[in-house]
Amino acid sequence: MADLAGRTAIVTGATSGIGEETALGLAKLGARVVIVGRNPERGARALARVRDESQNREVELRLADLASLAEIRRLAAELLEACPRIHLLVNNAGVVNLQRTTTVDGFEATFAVNHLAYFALTNLLLERILASAPARIVNVASDAHRFGEIDLDDLQSERGYRALRVYGRSKFANILFTCELARRLEGSGVTANCVHPGAVATRLGKNNGGLGRAVTALLAPFILSPARGAATTLYAASSPALEGVSGRYLARQREARPRPATQDPELAGRLWRASAALTGIGAGAGGP
Repeated sequence: MADLAGRTAIVTGATSGIGEETALGLAKLGARVVIVGRNPERGARALARVRDESQNREVELRLADLASLAEIRRLAAELLEACPRIHLLVNNAGVVNLQRTTTVDGFEATFAVNHLAYFALTNLLLERILASAPARIVNVASDAHRFGEIDLDDLQSERGYRALRVYGRSKFANILFTCELARRLEGSGVTANCVHPGAVATRLGKNNGGLGRAVTALLAPFILSPARGAATTLYAASSPALEGVSGRYLARQREARPRPATQDPELAGRLWRASAALTGIGAGAGGP
């Protein structure tokens, strides 16, 4: 892994699980790390742990609910004010809901947090990231994309809701977004890659009450620790082997093959335009 001294990294969903371990790993490599989370108590605990275990005092906390576009805009403004340079953005925050719920903006919550938040925050920070090149954007996707389909006429899952398919759709969107972002960033010195961390023991799904917790407990013997799950994210964020490499899907710290449909440039472009229309962000961010 590269020495990241003098580099600024932002990690969303970093107050527990893979995100927290990613923040810790980046702090150990010497980066200034901005932890983004929603819960103040978990945020304070994660901040103290990352500072203590990394012996890096350049770690800070920003609070925001990424289910809200207003909160994302406020967070972006705070980050731009606090960070003259942004060399690394890790979009890691995620949810899975057993039942359909909507956000304050009226979006289906899984799609909103897992895809639209990635899209919106990245585009709001993109000019600063470009000015900081060489820089990297890492999107945490999942092999669960194999269970989802992108229906541009029903991105909000109004015609039917099956939790695994909806979660898979959001992860499918992560990969399409990464591919289109990489295309738009070509030649800029900024790369965009996505990762499958593996099946990891995190808080994901614990917002679904007793059933969600029971499923998580049942699967616990078969899934990775957050520290092991963060390994591929850290690889994408800091490995010299990936200097200049963009638009890839990574798993187990190497390039992997997602579903062919996730590499469809026409679909990726259409999703970008749909996401820009929904969020009011990113319509002019390079490319057609």
